[in-house]
Amino acid sequence: MRTSLSDEFGLDLSLFAFSYMPDVVAAVCKAGGMGVLGAVRFTPSELKEALDYIEGEIGGRPYGVDIVMPAKTEAVAGMEVGEMHAMLQKMIPQEHRDFVERVLDQYGVPKLPADAETGRDLLSWNDTEARQQVEISLERPDVKLIVNALGPPPKDVVDQAHAAGVKVAALVGRKDHALKQLANGVDIIVAQGTEAGGHSGDVATMVLVPEVVDAVGDHPVLAAGGIGSGRQVAAALSLGAQGVWTGSMWLNTAECGQPDIMYKKFAKATSSDAVRSRAYTGKPARQLRTAWTEAWDDPDNPAPLGMPLQYMLNAEAQDRIRRSGNEELMGTPIGQLVGSFTEVRTVAEVIALMKDEYQRTVTALPRLAPSTDTVRPGDRS
Repeated sequence: MRTSLSDEFGLDLSLFAFSYMPDVVAAVCKAGGMGVLGAVRFTPSELKEALDYIEGEIGGRPYGVDIVMPAKTEAVAGMEVGEMHAMLQKMIPQEHRDFVERVLDQYGVPKLPADAETGRDLLSWNDTEARQQVEISLERPDVKLIVNALGPPPKDVVDQAHAAGVKVAALVGRKDHALKQLANGVDIIVAQGTEAGGHSGDVATMVLVPEVVDAVGDHPVLAAGGIGSGRQVAAALSLGAQGVWTGSMWLNTAECGQPDIMYKKFAKATSSDAVRSRAYTGKPARQLRTAWTEAWDDPDNPAPLGMPLQYMLNAEAQDRIRRSGNEELMGTPIGQLVGSFTEVRTVAEVIALMKDEYQRTVTALPRLAPSTDTVRPGDRS
């Protein structure tokens, strides 16, 4: 599971692991891969704390930070965050607020306690906070990779990372998107198939990866979408990828700290239960099918809003759902890989199993080579 790209970063494995949980990121780094922290849920000050924690755990190993700078959003570039928040709140129609309350009432989800701490409703997918996160990340000597997930990162941000000696990667769902990323100076293309959790396109990994590999020439490509086993890693490398980008598989680890209800839902889910819906963020994102996604996907109900309005509308509702432990409504962004989830393991155990299966798979591949004794159709006299 080593490639020229993993050697360039000083990794034992060409395994790149996205997670919002610092414990998962640290565990992957300690196992020889590169953990990449999803920063969108953190304020700039919270991000500093999370990076401090990771660095205290990994002992100088390299890691990455994923910062969302979407190409299209209702947020205004350069606006002060408080002013932006007030402006966006006014853009949410009352019809949508009323619909959220009707769904919560239907499933008996109570209001939050008066003294409850609420989560953020404007995540850091606005230009102002995203740029702050870039600056914070580039101050860290062990951050060796900055990743953007929604559209090409601004050229000046790419240049800023390069000036700090940091590589830039970006996720794409189509070949033409990959070419736009290269035009902005991105170093590594993550070809993410529709099987992936979260924001994804509609082209499958098996088709997308070789398309992108052929299109970008010498630029390294990571394969993403539905990858969670050694066999799948071997397949990705066979398609020309220089490594794999993984996300959903870490949701079923002990370090992820999911509520017990979610681990149970994962174990029951099939791959068909990971659906693409605009219910969560306003952009198509693959997530676990729930009564919540079905309500938003019903054409008789209000259509989801754009980003970031849809998440702002949903944020308190999601807090209420989690606090109540309502199994019918609880969900999370996740890929079709969920259909293969079984028992909950530690990150180290998952990686050990992946390495073992990868080795067994590549060792067995010579049996597929044509034998000199093989008689092909048309060879017979």
